[in-house]
Amino acid sequence: MSFYISTEKSSLDVNKIQQYISNESYWGKGRTIDEVQTTIDHSFCFGIYNSDKQQMGFARLVTDYVLFAYVMDVIIFPEYQGKGYGKELVAYIMSHELITKVKTVALKTKDAHELYAKHGFKAVGDSPFWMSIDKIKL
Repeated sequence: MSFYISTEKSSLDVNKIQQYISNESYWGKGRTIDEVQTTIDHSFCFGIYNSDKQQMGFARLVTDYVLFAYVMDVIIFPEYQGKGYGKELVAYIMSHELITKVKTVALKTKDAHELYAKHGFKAVGDSPFWMSIDKIKL
């Protein structure tokens, strides 16, 4: 499994990201290329690439860099799914200094609860989708 992860937005294949989110994801049906570009412009992004510099996946964080980060659009393109790249991408994100510094990290998922639970996420209330890590002790 030869890959690397980068936060360099200029390396992202925006068209490939938009195609996946708009056509294959359950959460972003119909998202336009302009909308995807805007989300990238206003987020902290991660791309996972093979040794030939082909993008294999993507994820982004919306954050204030201190109190809150929201993990969004975590995707592995179909030809790379089922090979552990999603686990690697999430592990990288969760160990990134940006995430380790913020007080609360949240996300929504329909089908990856086990993956995120391994990184400390817990269900929020009785929601079947929301999960978070809350480091603030009240």
